Amino acid sequence: MLGTLNQCCTVSPPQASTPKPINSMNFATLNKSSISYNLLQRAFPIRAYCTVYSSNSKRNNLFSRISPVRRADLIIPVLDQWVDEGRKVTSLELQRIVRDLRSRKRFSQALQVSEWMSVRGLCPFKSGDCAVHLDLIGVVHGWEAAECYFNNLTDEQKNDKTYGALFNCYIREGLVEKSLAHFQKMKELGFAYSTLVYNNLMCLYRSTSQLERVSDVLSEMKENGVTPNNFSYRICINCCGERADYSGMEKLLEEMESQPFISVDWITYSMMANVYIKAKFKEKALIFLKKLEDKLHKDAIGYNHLISHYGNLGNKEEMLRLWGVQKVVCKKQINRDYITMLGSLVKLGDLETAENVLKEWESSCHTYDFRVPNVLLIGYCQNGLVDKAETMLQDIVKKGKTPIPNSWAIIVAGYLNMDEMEKAFECMKEAIAVRGQNPGWRPKPHLVSSISKWLGDKQDTREQEAFLSSLKAVVTGNKDVHVESGSTEASGIGEENENEEILSYEQSK
Repeated sequence: MLGTLNQCCTVSPPQASTPKPINSMNFATLNKSSISYNLLQRAFPIRAYCTVYSSNSKRNNLFSRISPVRRADLIIPVLDQWVDEGRKVTSLELQRIVRDLRSRKRFSQALQVSEWMSVRGLCPFKSGDCAVHLDLIGVVHGWEAAECYFNNLTDEQKNDKTYGALFNCYIREGLVEKSLAHFQKMKELGFAYSTLVYNNLMCLYRSTSQLERVSDVLSEMKENGVTPNNFSYRICINCCGERADYSGMEKLLEEMESQPFISVDWITYSMMANVYIKAKFKEKALIFLKKLEDKLHKDAIGYNHLISHYGNLGNKEEMLRLWGVQKVVCKKQINRDYITMLGSLVKLGDLETAENVLKEWESSCHTYDFRVPNVLLIGYCQNGLVDKAETMLQDIVKKGKTPIPNSWAIIVAGYLNMDEMEKAFECMKEAIAVRGQNPGWRPKPHLVSSISKWLGDKQDTREQEAFLSSLKAVVTGNKDVHVESGSTEASGIGEENENEEILSYEQSK
């Protein structure tokens, strides 16, 4: 690494130039369960990639060379080789690459590109770039490293963007005192009076369960002439919902709908519906689901949420109707769409329809993503049909597909719940054997301990030692890369995390 952590003592921050805002930057963070990097994700390398290309390589686009590289320490050689080949780089292209990597949660790689851009000096490194760089340091190395970088910036570089980026780092870590002190400093400098900064402050109070203070921030915004946006109202509405303040929630929505500068879209109505579904106010929920549908147009994610809502209400008829509408309106369905539909069907216990949906997916998919059939495997296991789940997985294997270990682990858990330990043990060995398909996978501790105890009770010491030895390779790896370990949730979008999903979706737009 070129020096992010050594920034404080060896590498001076780049000299400032005329500030240029990057509108796509959004430093708002809701809470530690919805921040862009997930601290609970397993961190292992996906697989090794070659980073040296011949000069006549077909990869004539810089991003196409960087994109396959998963190890952060191999990013710099790719960039250097690009320049050594006499190719040009521009600020706009590097900014786009950083933005794209961030959107894919590949923060270590994004930081390396930003670091290279700063140190090599081949193109201007402006105040917006400094702010993005600071935020990436906070994500990858923590708030102290970000603070150190900030302290080494020149006075000119300490502007609204870099102050805002550091503010976000404090909020992401839930540091209330530091956040509020920094906010006060921003006020004194005139940097605090923006919608983004106030939205971040709301996020701080929400993430630290000070829900009643969120509406106070909205009031202060308006008093100071700062215009709230969709996100401002949404987080206030969500906090009212969490406090069961339904009248307050409705008043905020009315105010939001009356604002000429705000266009209320499906996201807000989805939040409202979700609050009422959780509160068991079915009729109220249906009102907002109708409004949600009217706003959807061709938004596939919106259809996913709407289908999930009706699944939570137990309304299979509406789910199937909307699934049909989505296939006509959105034309192409991706894995996420099938996972949502399958999850909702599994939640309702309609495994027969789920089987048909899975067959439909299998007939059209180009790449076999095991996260899709895993939903049905979970459904079988939840309904005591573990043997059927194993047969289904074995049939997929016979077709030449190699499962991810998560698929076998689902069946392991199913057999464990039925106290069929021999079968659970055999399936766990299958899971370990295909761990290369998902190096980020780790077996659940209770599965390991239960199988190990069972082997111990059998006094099969040799088998027990062999089993534990086989697990050693599973729990080692490179922690540079953030990899999803795979969920065993049956629902694509659960009732409990619905509003987190839609708030996070809004932030990523």
